[in-house]
Amino acid sequence: MIETRCVSLNGLEFTVDIAGHEHGQSVLLLHGFPESRYMWHPQVEALAAAGFRVIAPDQRGYSTGARPAGEDSYRVELIVQDAVDLVDALGVADFHLVGHDWGGQIAWLVAAGHARKIRTLSILSRPHPAAFARAMAEDPQQPERSRHHRFLKDADAYHRMRVDGLRPLREALETQHVPPEIAAVHIAKLAEPGGVEGAINWYRASGFTGALTPAIDLPTLYIWGTEDATVGQYAAELTSDYVTGPFRFEIVEGAGHFIVDQCPDIVTGLLLDHIRQGADSPV
Repeated sequence: MIETRCVSLNGLEFTVDIAGHEHGQSVLLLHGFPESRYMWHPQVEALAAAGFRVIAPDQRGYSTGARPAGEDSYRVELIVQDAVDLVDALGVADFHLVGHDWGGQIAWLVAAGHARKIRTLSILSRPHPAAFARAMAEDPQQPERSRHHRFLKDADAYHRMRVDGLRPLREALETQHVPPEIAAVHIAKLAEPGGVEGAINWYRASGFTGALTPAIDLPTLYIWGTEDATVGQYAAELTSDYVTGPFRFEIVEGAGHFIVDQCPDIVTGLLLDHIRQGADSPV
């Protein structure tokens, strides 16, 4: 059974799904753009059934009560701190960390700054930030794959996304294999006042230089689909250069960027295997 709570952090109210054994090892799941905690429901249920305590928040801008005004309130260091403060508020000393897309970026950075709290790291789609920075400079195709970063920084991006009930985002999700009924849940969240604006502000406030992110010395699983429209093979393969701990790179043939939605059973199996392997390792 999934329990939905409201957790207060630094004057903001975060909506969080929690499931599983109260005394089990914790797993923190971080969603990306333009999704919500709902993307993880199959994994929340499977991990909880396996004995873990699972925590899946709607992050800053996505939680109805955590939409501060102004782009500056969405700096990456604040979003990283949200994740750390959340597990602290829930009394979690150490945890397994999972992230997809922007949630993957945040997970890499949490791991870089708070490695002693983390048992295992699992990332979907998003390369290590330094690998991504290199790919942007070295792979001619990667800037084109990442053109939405520039688009979302345009002055009229808020307005363009709001057209016809967030139709551009709905179509982007559905054409990339997110089932319509799941896409509808994410769109409803972003359609709330300040929702899509908060989500877009992650891009607009991002002045962060990924090239400076250190290598990660943790047991790390990286999952990438061969049809990922936003992350090319070059960036994905470079990620191994920036993990000094045990590293497992899983390539899912035919999977796109929203691999959790497209291939939930494959993702669940890979996560369970990796997290179980790290469950008995000391932090």
